[in-house]
Amino acid sequence: MSPRKSTTATVKDATFGLLRAFGIKRVFGNPGSTELPFLSDWPDDIDYVLGLQEAAVVGMADGYAQATRNAGFVNLHSAAGLGNALGNVYTAHRNQTPLVITAGQQARSILPLQAFLYAERAAEFPRPYVKYSVEPARPEDVPAAIARAYYVAMQPPCGPTFVSIPVDDWTRPAPPLEARRISRELGPDPTAMQALVGALATSKRPALVVGPGIDRANAVELMVRVAEKARAAVWVSPFSARCSFPERHPQFAGFLHASPGQLSDALRGHDLVVVIGAPVFTFHVEGHAAIFDGATAIFQITDDPTAAAVTPSGASIVATIKPALEMLIELLPETRRAMPAGRVPPPAPASADPLPVEFLLHALSQAMPADAVLVEEAPSHRPAMQKFMPMRGQDSFYTMASGGLGWSLPAAVGIALGRPATRVVCLIGDGSAMYSIQALWTAARRKLPLTVVVINNSGYGAMRSFSEVMQVRNVPGLELPGIDFVKLAQGMGCDAAQVTKSSELAGALKHGLEQDGTSLIEVMVDTAVPLLYARKG
Repeated sequence: MSPRKSTTATVKDATFGLLRAFGIKRVFGNPGSTELPFLSDWPDDIDYVLGLQEAAVVGMADGYAQATRNAGFVNLHSAAGLGNALGNVYTAHRNQTPLVITAGQQARSILPLQAFLYAERAAEFPRPYVKYSVEPARPEDVPAAIARAYYVAMQPPCGPTFVSIPVDDWTRPAPPLEARRISRELGPDPTAMQALVGALATSKRPALVVGPGIDRANAVELMVRVAEKARAAVWVSPFSARCSFPERHPQFAGFLHASPGQLSDALRGHDLVVVIGAPVFTFHVEGHAAIFDGATAIFQITDDPTAAAVTPSGASIVATIKPALEMLIELLPETRRAMPAGRVPPPAPASADPLPVEFLLHALSQAMPADAVLVEEAPSHRPAMQKFMPMRGQDSFYTMASGGLGWSLPAAVGIALGRPATRVVCLIGDGSAMYSIQALWTAARRKLPLTVVVINNSGYGAMRSFSEVMQVRNVPGLELPGIDFVKLAQGMGCDAAQVTKSSELAGALKHGLEQDGTSLIEVMVDTAVPLLYARKG
């Protein structure tokens, strides 16, 4: 007579019940021994997305969470796996992406012996780049810890959370846990908003500086209505990781530099600056920020109390973006201010050999489907991209807010999983691509609608640029000769081609963008060094 199976609910049963209640349909992971009890007898209604390295796993979950606006669920392997993933955990923190990251831990009974593959002080490892981190005291506490991690991750400002789970906890008894509803919108203070409206009403030349928080909040259309009613010029905040205003709109003024001097010069003609959904301001190099000298009134609307606290001058209004913009639209009076003139688009760049990167970017912009999504990690070419690849607005553009490489290729895979009816284009430098090249395998296996365009200038272009700006010479480690991206992509199952001449580009882009599945186009470009900032001296 065979033994009867236990009908007692387990930690694993309670966890899967929570995932279903939270609408989590995919788990991103790279398995190890401490995760096997969680992975055994995997349910048919939840898709397990395998990544070949933990940084790629977190990047895919990040892109998927941004595309779906629900937390990504990640399962990593103990301390070593979490360590491999930490770069993209940091990026998720800077992106304000909601993630619930779990990692295995050795069995509780052998933890005092410093067991193989155990994590010492596991909850401390990912701090300070997670909003909540815990290793539950008892097995039966695991479902509640995962629930709390989800609620915290989803509460603005969103971000990653972490739960360490001993290997033997999954099969322990635990009752089901009912998912709760928690509101996430926070309304602005009416008095503070009246002060902002009064400043806008009396301003002669106001500027609105839009940041990624607007696109994250699905509020680009509201932002356009505010800008049009206020008749204000619209600038993009430095290093904005999303597109929060249509870049062909007649009020669009351009992109602010991350240099204090250049940013101050761009905003010098405005008597009022209102920053929405961004810090005030994200700088990258030293310099005097004249914008803070007192001649310009500054207001900020942000859902991040920390960003409000570090703002050096002006008034900050802490609220989620949608209710704040809705109140602005309601309160703003009509104005007789002249409509500001936007930026003038540059002429189309000419073809040449070696192939200019500006020609590539313009051609790609023309070839992409109208509803395509661009995911970018080519920092040395970002100024040229901003000139020749205007984005349409809501959910059209993604990049990493951290400046750390290795996010965009796996994130593009996650976005393609989250938006399977849309062509996703990953525009990436040759140096950046090598940080998480393993993500191509996942995309190819799932035949995702993804086209990867590798800008190959045989080196770290951003570092070349900075060596010019900082006037330092003979810097080692900037050249990357001999990487064959076509063979790498083909080895992982992708369609791939190389472009060396401008005459080959249009055909290669057409083929790659129409591919049924994942394609890669390696474009050999001119190695001339673009300048990201003005030279010193």
